[in-house]
Amino acid sequence: MKQKIAVTLLFMMAILNCHAQIDLNKVVKRSTKKAERNVENRVEKRIDKGVDKSLDAVEEGIDDTVKGDGKEKKQDSDKKNVKDSEEKSGNENKNIKPQEEENKSGEVVQPEKQKPVLEWAKYDFVPGTEIIFEDNQVGEQNGEFPSKWDLAGGAAENAMFDETGVIMFLKTNSNGLDGIVPLLKNNSEDYLPEEFTLEFDAYFEKPAIGYRLYLFDTKNQRNLDPGNNVSNRYYLRFYQNAADGKDMTKGYYPGFTGANESKCQPGWRHIALSFNKRALKVYIDDARVLNIPNLEINPVGLTLCFHNPSGTYKGFVKNIRIAKGAVPLYDKFLTDGKFITTGIRFDVNKSVIRPESMGTINYVVKMMQDHPELKFSVEGHTDSDGEETSNLRLSESRAGAVVEKMTALGISRDRLTSKGHGESKPLAGNDTPEGKAQNRRVEFVKF
Repeated sequence: MKQKIAVTLLFMMAILNCHAQIDLNKVVKRSTKKAERNVENRVEKRIDKGVDKSLDAVEEGIDDTVKGDGKEKKQDSDKKNVKDSEEKSGNENKNIKPQEEENKSGEVVQPEKQKPVLEWAKYDFVPGTEIIFEDNQVGEQNGEFPSKWDLAGGAAENAMFDETGVIMFLKTNSNGLDGIVPLLKNNSEDYLPEEFTLEFDAYFEKPAIGYRLYLFDTKNQRNLDPGNNVSNRYYLRFYQNAADGKDMTKGYYPGFTGANESKCQPGWRHIALSFNKRALKVYIDDARVLNIPNLEINPVGLTLCFHNPSGTYKGFVKNIRIAKGAVPLYDKFLTDGKFITTGIRFDVNKSVIRPESMGTINYVVKMMQDHPELKFSVEGHTDSDGEETSNLRLSESRAGAVVEKMTALGISRDRLTSKGHGESKPLAGNDTPEGKAQNRRVEFVKF
């Protein structure tokens, strides 16, 4: 009996021992899993803490940049702003106006990459209102000779440059007479009136290489050329930062002289000139560079040349317009109760006012400042290209843009209203570039 009890006890102890081992294994397993979870949680907390610190550092940097705290951070921000500004300005006018600075030796030098400050608010060029000749390169075929021109010499053709249609000069001779002349029916006669204006955009691949404008047709007006002598042929020359002519002192764009006129990047310039019976004014972009009170000759026609005898560079021009000068706009207003201008221009199919329009706008603003009783309805008109409803909306938008510009220049809003007529009131046919240009106009009507 005692032996049975002893065996039973041993058997029970063995069973308990097995259960204890099994429970211990479970405990170990549970502890291991718990430890693993604890480790994972601690790792995740460490990672979250590190990320928070990194984000805090980034946020502090942003706050410092916004607040201007810290010299180094401000300098980095300033450098970025300058770079952004330079990249933005690179899509606009790329001409550079140098600023003086000293090098290590104390000499004054002119850096080549400095954008000029254009002040179109001071622009006083007012184009003629009757279009004699217009070529904006619309509808031209690349590689062909420009359809609105004749060739006096050299070589030229249509091309795409800077994402726009242009006339490209390919070849010129050393005598400088090669170029293109307007293709007009009366080109052998004196087709320039006593008052006229000329405008075109010119690209300067190198500042010192420029364009030459003869004030007669070198191909068709030889009979009007005194003695047919090259030395008697009157011309004007346009460079990126200067202009001159035969027996004429060179005039410079503001900030430039003979010593630094070549310190510039390649880029476009808007060239304009006005002739009034005997007086000549020449403009480069927003600045008047020549003012000749007595030209002492009678301009009879035009030849546009690119003067580059070496053939190293090419010339590009676009948006050429010749217009007949009109009576002063205020006198026209007194006679008709309104005046018409084709000098306010816009980007194609947009209401964005082009900078060269400021001469006309400044003129009207000055007129209204001198005559406080004047009130105008600004009325926009278009040519017939495009849909009628779209042209109506475009003309309304453009008239509104002119009003906004004039109010920004100080004219009270209650003195101006705006209206658009679209293509409904043409002044000329829409079958020629000149007619279309005449119809794309802004009228100022008394109310």
